[in-house]
Amino acid sequence: MTETEVLEKKQQHKSSNGDVLAEANRDDVFDHTYKEKEGPKPASTIVWKNVILMAVLHIGALYGVFVVPSASSRTLIWSVLCFLISALGITAGAHRLWSHRSYKASLPLRIFLGFANSMAFQNDIFEWARDHRVHHKYSETDADPHNAVRGFFFAHIGWLLVRKHPDVIEKGRKLELTDLYADKVVMFQRKHYKMSVLIMCFFVPMVVPWYFWGESLWVAYFVPSLLRYTLVLNATWLVNSAAHMWGNRPYDTNINPRENKFVAFSAIGEGFHNYHHSFPFDYATSEFGCKLNLTTCFIDFMCFLGLAKDRKRVSRETVKARAQRTGDGSHRSG
Repeated sequence: MTETEVLEKKQQHKSSNGDVLAEANRDDVFDHTYKEKEGPKPASTIVWKNVILMAVLHIGALYGVFVVPSASSRTLIWSVLCFLISALGITAGAHRLWSHRSYKASLPLRIFLGFANSMAFQNDIFEWARDHRVHHKYSETDADPHNAVRGFFFAHIGWLLVRKHPDVIEKGRKLELTDLYADKVVMFQRKHYKMSVLIMCFFVPMVVPWYFWGESLWVAYFVPSLLRYTLVLNATWLVNSAAHMWGNRPYDTNINPRENKFVAFSAIGEGFHNYHHSFPFDYATSEFGCKLNLTTCFIDFMCFLGLAKDRKRVSRETVKARAQRTGDGSHRSG
């Protein structure tokens, strides 16, 4: 190991308050020892229920696009607000807080993010975080839930339409998930997930505009509820698909994840994916702070309010060393 690599290793597991992160206890670090099984791949088993539900959902969302002109300005503003809240339930909640433990959140903030996550309706926090840790540990192998090597469609939505590869299930069962089991918000949401989704993802977005400013239930259902939900889903899926295929790789050319500004914008900060897979424990998922990164702004604001703390960050020296050692030459600081 070179002197630069040793320095990087020492630096990259320190939090903003100096705490050292034990890599042995992290399940989001890529496992170079994993080897795919030889021989033919197991046949994919289509889950027809999911196929039908996703087809109906997207048809409904498409109809919602044509309903948008009928919505009042307040309903459209409410739809955007619901989009942001539900997106934060994934980005600031399931992803940066519970999957990567990149910062610490107070109980009130965790409760808010739990409700926001139910509004996003992308599996409960426990399952989302478990699968995401598997994704990082076995990225773009048979053990990756949304292995981008299998193509854009599979990485985007196809992985939800078929049974998981046996290796995904096997590796998921072997993860250390005691932190998730110990989190009362995570386990409460898991226990009451179906009801929380009905209330937060569909009932609240629909009823608020109908009750408070007289929007029709028809418009309220198809725009802030169905269309908004589908847009959040696809914004999240673009991180798995587009951000693994298109963009530059300023930090590590040995991995497929890319820096994709469109995905960063649509997924409120999650498109700096080459950086994120290079430094998965960094709370900002980017070296550029709040630039195209509303989730980082939100976490910073929560820290300002005293509702969050201990944001883990990678030093500029470590980032620069990594970019010089394994990047594609496109790295620009600032």
